[in-house]
Amino acid sequence: MPHYQIRGDVPDKRHIVFKKPNGEIYSEELVSSEGFSDVYSIVYHNHPPTKVLKIDEPIDVTPEISVDKNLQNRSFKGFNLTPEDDYLASRKIVLTNDDVNIILASPKKSMTDYFFKNAQCDEMIFVHKGTGTLATVYGELKFKEGDHLIIPRGTIYQFMFNESDNRLFIVESNQPFRYPRRYTNKSGQLLEHSPFHERDIRAPQNLITYDESGDFLIKIKRSNTIYPYHYQTHPFDVVGWDGYLYPFAFSIYNFEPITGRIHQPPPVHQTFETSALVTCAFVPRLYDYHPESIPAPYHHSNIDSDEVLYYVDGDFMSRNNIEKGQITLHPMGIPHGPHPGAIERSIGQKETNEYAVMVDTFRPLKLTKAALKLEDVDYYKSWLSK
Repeated sequence: MPHYQIRGDVPDKRHIVFKKPNGEIYSEELVSSEGFSDVYSIVYHNHPPTKVLKIDEPIDVTPEISVDKNLQNRSFKGFNLTPEDDYLASRKIVLTNDDVNIILASPKKSMTDYFFKNAQCDEMIFVHKGTGTLATVYGELKFKEGDHLIIPRGTIYQFMFNESDNRLFIVESNQPFRYPRRYTNKSGQLLEHSPFHERDIRAPQNLITYDESGDFLIKIKRSNTIYPYHYQTHPFDVVGWDGYLYPFAFSIYNFEPITGRIHQPPPVHQTFETSALVTCAFVPRLYDYHPESIPAPYHHSNIDSDEVLYYVDGDFMSRNNIEKGQITLHPMGIPHGPHPGAIERSIGQKETNEYAVMVDTFRPLKLTKAALKLEDVDYYKSWLSK
C-alpha cells in the first residue's frame, strides 16, 4: 500500500557487508509482513536489536466485557473519559471483537521513560486534540489535530506531546490497514478518482540515530498482555532504512469528498480497509444537487456490519444533540437513520460542515466495562418524536 521510501545510509545491495567507520558491521534487520510474502523494510542498526537485559512480569490488559451480545443502538460520550498521565494507562478499550479493538485515550504526558511496540495489532490513531511528534525507529512524524497515524505492528514508538490536553481515537486491527481496492490500480497507486492522493501521505522524516547503551524499557503488547522488555541499547539506533513498511500520517483535512446529484452511500467516504473492517472520513462537502434531493441520509439496516461513528467537529445534520468526541454504535440487524426533524432540516440546504470518523466491522462488537461508564443510556430512544 505505501510507496517506497529510503532514509539515512544503506548499502548498495541487500544482505551484504555494511561497515561502520570503525570497521565493525552494522546489524541488518528485515521487518516483514505475512512472513516474507508482503511489504517489508530493511533497517540497519548500530547494535543488534536483540540485546535483552531482563524481562519484567507481564501485565494482563484483556478488556473486561460487560455486554457480550448487543442488539441496541448505543452512544458513548468520549470526552467524559478521565485523562491520565501515562499514554498506555490512558488507553481504554470501549468496543471489541476478535478482529479489532476500538479505544479512547486521553494522555496528559509524553512517553519519556519507555517505548511501546504493538506486536499484536496494526494501529490507526486519529488525533482529535493535541499536537506533537511521534518518534519511531523510522524517524519522526509531526502530528496535529485531524491526523490519522497508521502504525504497522512491530513498530517501536514514543508519543511526545506538546500539550497536556490530548484526545485520541484508536483502532487496533489484527490485519494491516490498506487503501480501498477500488481506489488503487494493479501496482497499488491511488487512482484519479480516489478522494486522496500519495501527496497527502506523510512519511517519517528526520531520522535521528542514538548510539547509546544503558537500560531501555520497551513495553511490548502481544496476546492482550504487556511484556516489559529491558534492552541494553537504544532502540532508535538506526542509521538507515528502506522499503514499504513504515508508519505514516494522513490528515482528515486532506480528504476530498465525492458528491453527486442524489445522496452518495458511505463507501465514497472510505479511507482504509481490511478484510474485517472499513474506515471512513466524513468532511465538509456540498450537498446533493438534484432539485428534489433529500441531503439527509436515508434509514439504513446494517445486515452484516456494526457501524461505529466517532464525531469530531461541526454540525451533524442527521443527528440531534451530538457532542464532540461522542461515539454512536448501530449494530447489524436493526435499522437506524436520521433523527426526528433532520430530513426536513436538510431539504434545500447547500452544504454540510461536519467531521467524523467511521469504523464498520463485519463481526459484532462487544461492549466493555469502560464503555458503560461513558454511555448515554437513553440513546436508543432518541428517534421518538418529541
